[in-house]
Amino acid sequence: MSTAPAVSFNVGRLLLFIGCIALGILAWELPVLWPLKLLAVLGHETGHAVATWLVGGSVTRVSIASNESGQCLSQLPQTFFGLVAVYSGGYVGSAVISAVLLLVTFRFNAQRVLLWAACGWLLLMGVLYARDFFTLGFCAGMAVLFGVAARYFAPGVQGAINVFLATFTALYAVMDLKDDLWNSAVRSQSDAQLLANVTHVPALFSAAVWSLLSVAIVVWGLYLSLRHKAVPARGL
Repeated sequence: MSTAPAVSFNVGRLLLFIGCIALGILAWELPVLWPLKLLAVLGHETGHAVATWLVGGSVTRVSIASNESGQCLSQLPQTFFGLVAVYSGGYVGSAVISAVLLLVTFRFNAQRVLLWAACGWLLLMGVLYARDFFTLGFCAGMAVLFGVAARYFAPGVQGAINVFLATFTALYAVMDLKDDLWNSAVRSQSDAQLLANVTHVPALFSAAVWSLLSVAIVVWGLYLSLRHKAVPARGL
């Protein structure tokens, strides 16, 4: 007879994830992380764009600015579900991006593929939807950097880049949601307020729900990334 394989967790990966979060928090105000913050903003706006496509709308323009603000201008079907999905797409999209980065890096060992995918994503967003020089220049510059990393960096370095991007994207989403929760001036102009205008549910409640959902998505992605099955024991 044989027993079911036990599930164990890769402690080294968990420590790497925790270390990346700690590094992101400690270095949060350093200028070197500014491009990554803009990358997280672009990921947030891409979440809105994907939600727009899923509900049958069309994206007109995606832009980011040096002050870390962003916009996704689109034509939406004026339905309750469509508006809720699109207004929720930014934060949820950021969490999904983080989970996918962790899963593909750790579970499928496809670090290089992810970097090429990021390069392609940036080029597409820049060419198709950027309508200002700053957004177009940022997309082009970051696409080149990702392409160089995919082509020339060692697999270990590529994996470290992907994990840090995953943790930083999640961290940025949490920081952004923190402002929506506790900063009334920011909350009044946020996606949470747009959703409140449609649902008549307080923006504070929507931001809290998004926070819990985003954390749950990232934790689930991390859980799947860390777990692996031990070799099953065999016997008579």
